Order: sequence, then structure tokens, then C-alpha cells
Amino acid sequence: MIAGQWTRRPRSLRGRLVWGVTLLAAAAVLTAQSTGVLVLHSWLLNRVDQQLAEFILPDQAFADRDALPSRPAPDSVTLPSDFRVTFYSASGEERGTLGGGQKPGPKLPRSTSELHLREGRQATVPAESGDGHWRVLWKDGPVQRTTFVVALPLDTADEVMSKLLALNAGILAAAVVGLIAVGRWVVRLGLLPLTRMENTAQDIRAGHLSLRLPDTDPRTETGRLSTVLNDMLERLQQALQQREFSEARLRRFVADAGHELRTPLTSIQGFAQLALRHPDRPAAQRREADEQVARNAERMNLLVDDLLLLARLDQEPTYRTDPVDLLSLAADAVSAAAVRAGGEHRVTLSPLDEQVEDAELDVVETVGDPDRLLQVVNNLLSNALVHTPPATPVDVRVGTTRAGAETGGTDRPGRTSAFPPLVEGTPVCVIAVVDQGPGLSPEEAERVFERFYRVDPSRSRDHGGSGLGLAIATAIAQGHGGRLELDTAPGEGCTFRLVLPLVETDRSA
Repeated sequence: MIAGQWTRRPRSLRGRLVWGVTLLAAAAVLTAQSTGVLVLHSWLLNRVDQQLAEFILPDQAFADRDALPSRPAPDSVTLPSDFRVTFYSASGEERGTLGGGQKPGPKLPRSTSELHLREGRQATVPAESGDGHWRVLWKDGPVQRTTFVVALPLDTADEVMSKLLALNAGILAAAVVGLIAVGRWVVRLGLLPLTRMENTAQDIRAGHLSLRLPDTDPRTETGRLSTVLNDMLERLQQALQQREFSEARLRRFVADAGHELRTPLTSIQGFAQLALRHPDRPAAQRREADEQVARNAERMNLLVDDLLLLARLDQEPTYRTDPVDLLSLAADAVSAAAVRAGGEHRVTLSPLDEQVEDAELDVVETVGDPDRLLQVVNNLLSNALVHTPPATPVDVRVGTTRAGAETGGTDRPGRTSAFPPLVEGTPVCVIAVVDQGPGLSPEEAERVFERFYRVDPSRSRDHGGSGLGLAIATAIAQGHGGRLELDTAPGEGCTFRLVLPLVETDRSA
């Protein structure tokens, strides 16, 4: 492995938590044990130091007040416990010791010049042999200018400390093992929600997109995380469904466009081949063939224009924001439709709320692109004239209201639209095209705003169009911040409603 490229293998969250908790707890136990050992050791030394400080040399230690005993008799002086006393003369030389026992005595020098002790201060010195220790104290003797060193062994204290250290080591080892075992169980239990999330995520990755993460309790971190991830998954699924829908719609659009274009192209190709094969046809036949070629070329040209317009509308075009008088716009559309109807339909213009007594037509002003809005109304009127029987009345209603289930702009049973509803109560202006024709079934109404959809597939452009008119009108309505909707039922006619947000216009402009 190249130096500098070595990377530490990452540990799992469960392992890091277990070892982290174990190390912290072991450090706490070790700190407590160390504190206990130090306190006990200090207490034992203080006990020994207190005994040394309170030690009083027996009078029998000096048979002669003028001389120190060189080698006292074994039973001449009895010292308490394990005390050892070493005497030094006025000249600093060692003169003898008192005290018995089988333990090796303290290792002390032969003269006070090598003693290295401070008078009245306890110190610890090693034993003469072995690994024992003695606690010693240097004091003045009863004879002038004489001194002695009193000593006590630390075997008891050392033995207590050794046993305590061994016991603490065993407790620490048991605590570490117990902490690892219990910590693994506690961490596994605590991370159980994450484990369930992991299993669910693997199932989602396997293709079960409808699954959602459990444990959505907002009081816990994993619950809040699950909630956020569920919202994200919901949006991703909706985006995937929308993409699939868009792809299917695009494929259907391309197929329908190809189908619509193939018919006039086939006709043009057929008449062209006929002209090449029979150049000596009569003039009447040639004129009829030329008329058919021109008619199909015009039909194809209109279809291409509609496709290009839809493409521009899909690219979020910019609309003009001029003041628009919807009443005048609707009147122009009604006049043009009456001419096209040729007396077969009665086309009228009336106020939006015609049920109100003495209701009158009034100016309805908004802001938008007047040419595009006029195109929407013309498409709606053309759709009503083509798809209703002759002599069917068609009424165009114009006015202002507020969005609602009865007035339009919001959803309700029997109403369809390609876009979401407006907020209920929003001030809106409405142009409604109402006919008293046969109406549509719910299945037909659900698809009426789709591109290339025709209620009667057998209709040609000359008798019903290619199914792009309502799609164009819907795109224009959306571009103006409104929507196009349909209220219909079999036998009850159709009400196409262009709903636009009411925008105050500057009359002084």
C-alpha cells in the first residue's frame, strides 16, 4: 500500500456507539477506582504517620542517662507493635537499635550526615532486604544532642493496596465485559427504527415504490427523519408518475400528429401519382384533382400551424398585458360565429347571472393578450357550433363573480378541467359558452381537453377538426393565470367556462 493512501476503515454507527459508551463508562469506573485507591493509600499513610508522631520512647531504653545502650538485652525494653528505633550519638554515629521481629528492618545509614531526613517529617525508606518499605521519623533523644529514628513497617498498607488493586482490576474487567454486552443490546434496541428504515429502503430500491418508512413519531429524531423522507419519496413517486405520463402523452401526441398528417399526405401523394400516370386526363378531372390537392394541403397547413402554436405555448410564451374588455371581445366572437352559423344556430350574448331580474350586460375589464383570449372564445364557439345539432341555441355569457362551486373556478362533481382549481372566493371574470346540445358522458368529459382527442373519431377537420382546439384554449387560459373548465352531463348540454383572475386596470392609461 502506498504511503499516504491508507485510509482507516469506517466503523458502523452501532460499533462506534457501543465502543464509545464502553470507553466512557470504563474511564468513569477507572477514575472512581483510582480516586478510591489514592484516598485509601493516603489514609493508611496518615494512620502510620500519626502513630509515629505519637510514639514516646520508653524510659527503660536508657539505663544510664549519660550513655546510649549499645546492645540492649532482648527483654530489657518492650516497644509497642512493630516499632523499630535506631539511636544516634551526639557525634552522629549509630549506637544501636531497639525493637524485634523477624522482618528486615529499615535501611538506614550509619551516621546522621547520610540520613537525608528532616527532623519531625515522616519519610518512606526501603527495607534492608526484600521489597518491603518502612515509614520513618527522625526525633530528638532524651539525652542531650542525641537523636533517634523511629520506624513502622508498611507491609499491612502495601498488602491492603495490592488486594484492592487486584479487586479493582477484576471489577474493571467485569464492568467492561458487561458494558459491551449490555451496550450492544441497548444500542441495537435504540437503532431498531433505523434498521426498519434500512429494510424498507432496500425494498423501495428493489422496486416497491409504494412503500413508506415506518416510525413517524414527531417526538423522536428517527420519526421526524422518516416523515421528511416519506414526503421526499411521495414527491419522487409523483415526479416519476408525471414523467411517465408526460412520456406517454408525448408518444401519443407524436402518433396522433403522424396519423393526422398522414391522411392529407396520402391524398396528395395519390393525386400526384394519378397525374403522373394519366397525363392526358380530361380537364374536369384534372381540375377536381387539383382542388383536392389544394384542400388537403390547406388542411395539412392548418394542422401544422396548430402544432407549432401548441409548441410555442408549451414553451411558456410571453403574453401581452394590455387592458382587455371581455364584453367587447365576446361580442366580436358572437358576431363572427353568427356569420359562420349561417342561420343554423342562434348565437346570443347575455350577462353571466341571467337568473337575476333586470340583469344587464356590463363592461368586464381585465389584463391580458386580447388576440389570444379572442382565439379561446372563437374555439369554444366553433366547438359548440360543430358538435351540436342544427337549430341548437348557443349562449355566450360574460360577467364577474367569485370562484365557487356554482359560479366556476373550483372543482365539483360533474366538472372537469386540465388544471387545479382557484382559491374559493377569488374575484374572477368569466366568459361562458353554453349550448343545449346532447352533452357528454363522464368518460368523454374527462378526456375532452387532451390533444387530438375527438368525441367522434370519424370526424375530419372539415367536420370537427383534429382535436387541438380545446388543447390550445386550455394552454392560453393557463398562461393568463386562469383555467378552462367544462360542466356537462348526457342530455344537459355543455358549458365551457373561461375563468380568469379579476385584475384591476388603469383607466387613466
